[in-house]
Amino acid sequence: MHLREEEQVVKVFHHHPTPFVFDIFKVIAVTFPVFIILLLFEKVLPYKWYLLAHIVIFTIFGLIIIYVSLLFWMDKLVVTNYRVVHVNWKYLTVHDEAEVELNEISDIQTHEKGFLANFWIFDYGTFILATSSSEIAIKFLDAPNPEGIRRMVYHIKH
Repeated sequence: MHLREEEQVVKVFHHHPTPFVFDIFKVIAVTFPVFIILLLFEKVLPYKWYLLAHIVIFTIFGLIIIYVSLLFWMDKLVVTNYRVVHVNWKYLTVHDEAEVELNEISDIQTHEKGFLANFWIFDYGTFILATSSSEIAIKFLDAPNPEGIRRMVYHIKH
């Protein structure tokens, strides 16, 4: 993302941390049974192979955690004084950038978790920007306080 002349970044939004914690628990839930199975083979495997298997599993587990973390934290929604830009990383080498000029915004929708959104830990949801052609231009999932983002974009636009 390159800034234009006289363009300034107003605010950068990253995903809310709660869904990230849920993703980490999913990775742990998948890895835990592998360690249980390895524990069952403790008596059968020589100690050297048993230790090597633990090291390999921990390494793979660590790499998966790093990968999930990078993808989660590299996604961002950038609000400038002229436009809104969404940088969405699909893989570590592939990302999409969608941008909407502030004067092209026709509709902003937010979806939150209902009553639970009153608590900071669950105050995340979906932030959707639509242009005058009524197409969804930007869809930012797991946005922290989507209603606050909506108010800020309206404030900058007007």
